[in-house]
Amino acid sequence: MFTRFYTKTKPFLPGLGLSIGVAILAKSAALLLPKLGGATLAILLGIILGNTLFKQPILAAGTKFSESRLLEYSVVLLGFTVTFQTIGEMGVKGLLFILLIMATVIVGAYWIGRKLGFNEKMSMMMAGGNAVCGSSAIGAIAPSIEANDEEKGQIITLVNLLGTIMMLTLPFLGLSLFGDALLSKSALLGGTLQSVGQVVAGASLINPETVKYAMLFKITRIIFLVVVVFVFERKAQHDGIVTTKGSKKKFPIPWYVTCFLIFCVINSFFTLPPLFNNGAHFISTWFETTALAAIGLRLDFRKFLKEGPRFLLYGLSVGAVQTTAALVFIFLLGI
Repeated sequence: MFTRFYTKTKPFLPGLGLSIGVAILAKSAALLLPKLGGATLAILLGIILGNTLFKQPILAAGTKFSESRLLEYSVVLLGFTVTFQTIGEMGVKGLLFILLIMATVIVGAYWIGRKLGFNEKMSMMMAGGNAVCGSSAIGAIAPSIEANDEEKGQIITLVNLLGTIMMLTLPFLGLSLFGDALLSKSALLGGTLQSVGQVVAGASLINPETVKYAMLFKITRIIFLVVVVFVFERKAQHDGIVTTKGSKKKFPIPWYVTCFLIFCVINSFFTLPPLFNNGAHFISTWFETTALAAIGLRLDFRKFLKEGPRFLLYGLSVGAVQTTAALVFIFLLGI
């Protein structure tokens, strides 16, 4: 049994071990640089090391596991630290903000894509990926509109490139515009950044409280993925760009969001021992730091140079619409 387990996990060990090592180094360095914090140092060290010393293909499987799975487990454990009272602090304004920003991004990204000459399927994937949750949303939308793997891969790359740029810039924009206004900064990051990892990484550049509240805005967006997939599927059928109906698809809401909500319900209605909250927070923090180290290690600057100018123009245009709309709605709604 052990041999079988080792055989299955062996490909992940080099990259996972490196991610854990960078996380430990970041946590240790944070003792000397407390203002930066372990999470910020983890992603910065990961970026530096991943683009210089650690480019070996053998690391890819483990760093991908660390980036995706550990971050998902961190989101699940976050449910033990959040209650409905916490979610309620978003208020009706917070929900309205999410609806407005998602609608604006979907319409804007689709319109810009068509104007730049991208086909309808690629424009819809770009719209859904930016409005909801990056690669996960694209993965859910693609089979519904029968997009091919090449189209899906190109848009996933573009969305991730855009998300990386926004991840490294929006936290500082939020600090300069909103100062200590926790909900405003959280809405900016949680309402715009494409993937869960980018939300966690961007918010970690500010503080842990921003991570918690930014994730609430982000998870609200993810919940609406079901609606987005349904609308895009019906549009594709209406426009005649799909050939089949009723194809088998996975339930679009990611499993970790469902688990987060379950644990949030439990934490809201039952008084759990402090061990649950403290233990979940401790483990979640380490998972998060390791995942952020992996995100940095996997951030390949060469990809920025490989994409053509039309792709980069599309990404930057959508990012500008997304950021501007978020700022306008935050100020108008008084979040």
